[in-house]
Amino acid sequence: MGAQVLDINMDDGMLDGPAAMTRFCNLISSEPDIAKVPLCIDSSNFSVIEAGLKCCQGKCIVNSISLKEGEEDFLEKARKIKLYGAAVVVMAFDEMGQATETETKIAICSRAYHLLVEKVHFNPNDIIFDPNILTIGTGMEEHNLYAINFINATKTIKETLPGARISGGLSNLSFSFRGMDAIREAMHGVFLYHAIKCGMDMGIVNAGNLPVYDDIHKELLQLCENLIWNKDPDATEKLLHYAQNHAQGGKKFVQTDEWRKGSVEERLEYALIKGIEKYVTADTEEARLNQGKYPRPLNVIEGPLMNGMKIVGELFGAGKMFLPQVIKSARVMKKAVGHLIPYMEKEREERRAERGSVEEEDPYHGTIVLATVKGDVHDIGKNIVGVVLGCNNFRVIDLGVMTPCDKILRAAVENKADIIGLSGLITPSLDEMIFVAKEMERLAIKIPLLIGGATTSKTHTAVKIAPRYSAPVIHVLDASKSVVVCSQLLDESLKDDFFEEILEEYEEIRQEHYESLKERRYLSLQQARRKGFHNDWLSGHKPVKPKFIGTKVFEDYDLNRLVEYIDWKPFFDVWQLRGKYPNRGFPKIFNDKTVGEEAKRVYNDAQNLLKTLINQKKLQARGMVGFWPARSVQDDIQLYAVEEAVGSSEPIAKFYGLRQQAEKDSACTDPYYCLSDFIAPLDSGICDYLGLFAVACFGVDELCNEFRKQDDEYNIIMVKALGDRLAEAFAEELHERVRREFWAYCSAEQLDLSDLRRIKYEGIRPAPGYPSQPDHTEKLTMWKLANIKETTGIGLTESLAMIPASAVSGLYFSNPKSKYFAVGKICKDQVEDYAWRKNLSVAEVEKWLGPILGYDTE
Repeated sequence: MGAQVLDINMDDGMLDGPAAMTRFCNLISSEPDIAKVPLCIDSSNFSVIEAGLKCCQGKCIVNSISLKEGEEDFLEKARKIKLYGAAVVVMAFDEMGQATETETKIAICSRAYHLLVEKVHFNPNDIIFDPNILTIGTGMEEHNLYAINFINATKTIKETLPGARISGGLSNLSFSFRGMDAIREAMHGVFLYHAIKCGMDMGIVNAGNLPVYDDIHKELLQLCENLIWNKDPDATEKLLHYAQNHAQGGKKFVQTDEWRKGSVEERLEYALIKGIEKYVTADTEEARLNQGKYPRPLNVIEGPLMNGMKIVGELFGAGKMFLPQVIKSARVMKKAVGHLIPYMEKEREERRAERGSVEEEDPYHGTIVLATVKGDVHDIGKNIVGVVLGCNNFRVIDLGVMTPCDKILRAAVENKADIIGLSGLITPSLDEMIFVAKEMERLAIKIPLLIGGATTSKTHTAVKIAPRYSAPVIHVLDASKSVVVCSQLLDESLKDDFFEEILEEYEEIRQEHYESLKERRYLSLQQARRKGFHNDWLSGHKPVKPKFIGTKVFEDYDLNRLVEYIDWKPFFDVWQLRGKYPNRGFPKIFNDKTVGEEAKRVYNDAQNLLKTLINQKKLQARGMVGFWPARSVQDDIQLYAVEEAVGSSEPIAKFYGLRQQAEKDSACTDPYYCLSDFIAPLDSGICDYLGLFAVACFGVDELCNEFRKQDDEYNIIMVKALGDRLAEAFAEELHERVRREFWAYCSAEQLDLSDLRRIKYEGIRPAPGYPSQPDHTEKLTMWKLANIKETTGIGLTESLAMIPASAVSGLYFSNPKSKYFAVGKICKDQVEDYAWRKNLSVAEVEKWLGPILGYDTE
């Protein structure tokens, strides 16, 4: 393809980044054709970069470092890179963010250059600056100079910083014209033609698709020149016009007041695609009355309505429609079908009276039973999958939350289901999914089983669930993938080949998983304890006593206090609206060329609904906090009713800890953490304390029931997403009050919201069931100690999920050295020790800690 450097990136949630980078670099070093190519070690995690540097022969490039985290962090990383003899890409970022103006780009690169050359003694020829190629043609005036700024900055950097190289990512430049490849390639060709003349040395680009400058169509060439050099204020519109006239399949935009002039079929299709409810009942009735074309009400569903929803499904699958739009389309579809149902029932009764019986007709592609498994109360993702499948002509039977296995299987048999879908958020749900698969095998049910939800993964599905069931078991990542999977499973010509492909893929995953278990190394529990975090309690920080001992309950917390603490990024994740860098976060997502407009629309809907719900008191926030004297004993934390009882009487509660055991890199000096490390030991003589909290947003289920009666899936998902956000905001706001007021160990704290999100404050609030303490059963101790159910109404299911679903709980640690960490995989010796301390059987502990076991229990 013409590229000269091989970029290696191992940033993925399921990968152990450093291990994967090490293994890959070692593998390619034995291939002569690959080994001779320069490598670019690319990661946002510096430990992954270090792992790659240790394995690379010859000189490679590190991508990347910047001044974003300050000079100290920058210099530390630079020294390590120099030690390994690598070149480095330096991004034009500093503590204030990304450089967009020419002067800022030059200033940041100059500052970085002098730091590298004068303080680290870096060879200037090993410095590669990326002054940020940013998107032009967005319609926003402030973006018009981005190409010129890069080119001018490049020229000055090359003139004033001897030896430095210049690189950049070309795809950003043309992102406004996503989907118009010919336009984008021409823009890249024109930009490089000028940037190279001014000193650009290298770039990230599809080298095989770069046109020669002189070969670009003259009209297109002039349009690109005008856009890049900002010579014509209408350059963007002219390029779009050119694309419409020269690209196949370009559709002209129909004015909103024109679509009503089309045929009833065209109007129904338009209303479904655009999510317009206003006229759908009248248009559906008009179609129904056309007896010549649609003799039966069912024909209206099978004809224009399904045709419209088919287009919606195709556009969503192609990434041209977004989830909120699909939900609105489903709402329009339900309204149309709701209008036809009485006529269909009347027709059915008439035919039954005439014939004595009538055979039910099924207009659907297939029937799918969906359920959140027993003990789990989270179902936003499942609801979204149901809506998307419904938009693609599948009959969806949603059994709701906390659904026992027998109910799922009974519903599948009674409704002649073609597919069963299981969902779950908390880790105990994984065991319930395994149980359902075993029961389906025992009862010889041969229905394909889909697995989804935040706690699930393709690896867990392949290793733990699929071997228990002989019919297809498939992990579905998100709603957009569900339609493709279901369609293939129900297509007689495709399903056998698809199942065979899944079997082969999952067998490979299992083999890789078991191989990785063999490769992993662990410390014994005793070794891990010796290498734990050991605080200097006598000469270091002295714990602060909370303002009260015991609990404080908040029966009706002011929701208006919480609104400003809402973190909106997870809200957009629920709607599967994900901006691309640099527009990932809130509110930058509104600037994203692809999802920005829809994100703004959904956000406005959320704001309006939230205001209404708060004003009408449809939601209620309740919660509590509590503090007690505490001491650590090895990996556990003991709590006492009063300070005087410490050491002289039995503790009133014990929280049991789990310690990291997976061996760390030899160059890593991090201790092997356990939460008890952050509490003063019993024999230290230091007075220490532990807090806990539980908060929830009540009223979500009642609102969902109201919206369900109106077939309003959009607002069902919206109110659940808002309930979750308010609960998380409650936890954030309350933790701030704890630090400043109730515990007051940081009474002078003054942090803005961005600092809170980055956890710039002292102390942590880890939750049972999460990485720092993956055992959900610790919640039982919390609930008993603080009477949480009785005082707040927040309950626990048998799988220890919180009810209502919009709830958050955890422990409070005040130690300034406390930090979040992941326990990771643990060994049998720790499981046995933990079971003994908790007075539980090893099998019971293995059941609750299944996802973090570093060994196979079977």
